[in-house]
Amino acid sequence: MYKYDGLVIHQSHDDDGILEVVEQQGVRSLHFGSYPKQSSLLLSDPDQLYLDYARAMTSWLLFKENPNNALLVGLGGGSLAKHLLHHFPECRLRAVEYRKSVVKIARSHFGLPLDPHLKIIVADGGQYLRQHSESRGGHYDLVLIDAFDHEGLAQAICSAAFFDACKAVLKNDGIMAINLWGTDKALFEQIAQWLGQIFNWKILFLPVRDKGNIIGLAFNDDTPLYSMQDLRERAAALEQHYQIEFPAFLKDLKKHNSRLLSKVIKP
Repeated sequence: MYKYDGLVIHQSHDDDGILEVVEQQGVRSLHFGSYPKQSSLLLSDPDQLYLDYARAMTSWLLFKENPNNALLVGLGGGSLAKHLLHHFPECRLRAVEYRKSVVKIARSHFGLPLDPHLKIIVADGGQYLRQHSESRGGHYDLVLIDAFDHEGLAQAICSAAFFDACKAVLKNDGIMAINLWGTDKALFEQIAQWLGQIFNWKILFLPVRDKGNIIGLAFNDDTPLYSMQDLRERAAALEQHYQIEFPAFLKDLKKHNSRLLSKVIKP
């Protein structure tokens, strides 16, 4: 069967709807019963972050080196989890995924490994964070949020209480990155307002070129004020190491954050 311009190699249902895995021209993608890709895997190079937004989610690397503890809200096909496990093998990663079926597909079709450094919790990400914000307070260097359903951004994370909990579980110099793909203008402005108020306006937004995604970055209170010259040098080194367009990310962060930039980056 063909769908979304490709061959459907897996289709299943759970209480939250359809899950489909589709292959097209050497790329395997996860769909939740609609055209947008939730995750994609380049079969010839499975360690590569194939989707533009997934690469943009790594923009946190401009500002932080080796995370020891990371939290991922929303697993999808596991691209971001695999990237962390591959490049930071000592990092302890906890992933919260709402749908057990998604975890199974990430394992069976997208190569998410069984790794002692990765713990997966099947739970509502928003509820999980709010419930554990005290017991895991100040625990994570990095929080990555990539939580969607077939319509767009998961409603469970669209609240000030959720972002309060994100800040609470971060270390004092921790960073949060969130994928805001598909967010309508009013909701985006509301989330930006919440992030600004909660993180004292130490926030930046990275629009993904030619896509509908915007990556939000939020920096906890003790993150340093970064030098633009140091960041340029770091971006060039990161591009060479990861084969990801970090200099373009830095250029776009500067271009699109004129009012916010001085809170995070000095000239």
